[in-house]
Amino acid sequence: MQNTRYNQLTDSQREAVFHIEGPLLVLAGPGSGKTRVITYRIAALIDSGVKPYNICAITFTNKAADEMRQRAIALGASAGAHISTFHSLCVKILRRYAANAGINSNFSIYDESDQGGCMKQAVKDCDLDTTNFPPARMLDAVSALKNKLIDVDTFGAQADDFFYKTLAKIYARYQRILSERNALDFDDLLMKTAFLLQSFGDVCRELGERFKFLLIDEYQDTNHAQYKIAKALVSAHNNICVAGDPDQSIYRWRGADIRNILAFEDDWPDAAVVKLEENFRSRPKILEIADKLIAENRNRKQKSLIPTKPPVADVAITGFEDEVEEAQAVAQQAKELAERGVSLNDIAVFYRVNVMNRVLEEAFIQNKIPYQIVRGVEFYSRKEIRDLLAYLKILVNPSDEIALLRVINTPARGIGKTTIDRVRSYAALHNISFFEALKRAGEIDSLSKGPKAKIAVFVGMLGQFEKDIGGKVAPLAERVFAESGLAESLREDRSAVENVEELINGAGVYDQRAEEPSLLGYLQQIALFSDVDAYDTSRGCVAFMTLHCAKGLEFENVFIIGLEDGLLPHERSNTDEDEELEEERRLFFVGITRAKTGLYVSYARYRKIRGQMLRMIPSPFLYELGADFASLAQESRCYYDGSDNISQAVPDFATGQLVRHKSFGLGRVKELIDMGENSVVVVKFNTGQTKSLMIKYAGLSKI
Repeated sequence: MQNTRYNQLTDSQREAVFHIEGPLLVLAGPGSGKTRVITYRIAALIDSGVKPYNICAITFTNKAADEMRQRAIALGASAGAHISTFHSLCVKILRRYAANAGINSNFSIYDESDQGGCMKQAVKDCDLDTTNFPPARMLDAVSALKNKLIDVDTFGAQADDFFYKTLAKIYARYQRILSERNALDFDDLLMKTAFLLQSFGDVCRELGERFKFLLIDEYQDTNHAQYKIAKALVSAHNNICVAGDPDQSIYRWRGADIRNILAFEDDWPDAAVVKLEENFRSRPKILEIADKLIAENRNRKQKSLIPTKPPVADVAITGFEDEVEEAQAVAQQAKELAERGVSLNDIAVFYRVNVMNRVLEEAFIQNKIPYQIVRGVEFYSRKEIRDLLAYLKILVNPSDEIALLRVINTPARGIGKTTIDRVRSYAALHNISFFEALKRAGEIDSLSKGPKAKIAVFVGMLGQFEKDIGGKVAPLAERVFAESGLAESLREDRSAVENVEELINGAGVYDQRAEEPSLLGYLQQIALFSDVDAYDTSRGCVAFMTLHCAKGLEFENVFIIGLEDGLLPHERSNTDEDEELEEERRLFFVGITRAKTGLYVSYARYRKIRGQMLRMIPSPFLYELGADFASLAQESRCYYDGSDNISQAVPDFATGQLVRHKSFGLGRVKELIDMGENSVVVVKFNTGQTKSLMIKYAGLSKI
């Protein structure tokens, strides 16, 4: 007999929840209760006799994993199920099977800043110019290779031209630096786990026996490495349940492969498929325009968005003179909503790129409206935070040279660059780690008595701290802050001290929540921290965030600004690759479907980009929404009203027509979008670029 707690589920949700054995694909539209299905499914599995220990549920942010964990416990499901992100699962596996993976179990997880430092060193070690081989681009290239499970040796064997052979050298040196520092980057966590499962059948079988039921949320965002890990974990039993929505796949730029969810039924031909189409979040009008938009995509699985809420909604598409007027209007509208009793927590402003929040900040400050920029990893980028964390990192991984170099003279203790260089030379000569060389500083002839004594004091202090790493984290962090000299050095900087206090308080929360708190576990949690994890709903502020960051969130009222060609869709998508354009459309779709009651979309006639005021063209996505541009031109006083005396005559172009543009050169018309006098022509130019141009301003000539 089924527990009464399942009574509130819809028929389709119940079908997914009570599917026990075998593969299951849950196609879940936005706001359809996808997370609810996964948590109720955990409870149903346990009710059917499955041990919590044998259940593994995976999602994509710490925040989502924590929410899922709390929901499962609230349903009465045992806390024994493993619920985490993909990266956290991989860390657990790699620490458990470190010897098989060829690594040390106390490895550090390097964040983007640390990775950048290692890559810069790798480029220099290869006697290359960082101008010609920018570390950030090299990191992107290496990340793409790792996501495809292409290791150093494989890539080196495949490299067949100057650039790829050079990249292979850089890749190899970068990996060597990570190894010397006993560190892994984010992509290593996935790649090494995938290789571990592929190379060691006994490990794969053991984990398959442990995780007899695998549930993966947001499956549309998995990359090739995650796909391979999932397939390996269920290879013995095929008890895999994935939930996701191809229409919300927005991370192609970081390796996500939409084909994983589109081809699920090819991978598991006997899979059951359940569609969750009822939307419990948004008003019908919002869903209507979202449906219109996403129907333009071809790489998708057909489903509907069925509203369950009453039709009352506030949906507006508005044009403004420039980004300043747009920001002021958003601030004014937010203030009006607040005056009507709407909580500021229920208001969000989305944009395509972070630089767009600057003018928003100015407008909200002028209007005295509290806001928060959801970009939380910046907290961990502050100097005082990185300094204290570097001390803690050394205690679990003395080979972490980046952390050691950061704190060896922070605060200043008389160990300068000359001393450090001599210690590093000694380490290289004797093929030992930098920390080991510090411990043997008394044997380094090139060092005088003074530096040797100072190094001995530093090493001795770390040794005293190390004795406490087995206990709770917050007391240790507080002790390190005080006894390292950091507290005294920051005595006059109240803001920095408050930031450190916030970090220590966070460590205290970790100590309370963790089943077995450890310094290693705490540092791991911070390393895998994401922007979304930092969103604080208790602050009573309007949230500013990118559209990518908005994934997984919802608000009563949503503003989406900058709907202009080149911003959304982004200029990088103006190529002949339909996949790029479709992902930009999915990104807009995600933004729209975060809104519950109010949706306010806007664009500007002019916008300052990279210091230049440019005339902008409304996004073609607005036309796909069904926007009435004729009425918009009248209602939005600033929208292309002809006041600049440019001729309003619209040339007659046809699909396939050969044309010339003064900047882009020759091209051929791919599509005409009829917006009356504001009609747009889509042209593929011989440069490979595809541009959407408003005909009356484009200056196109027929050939």
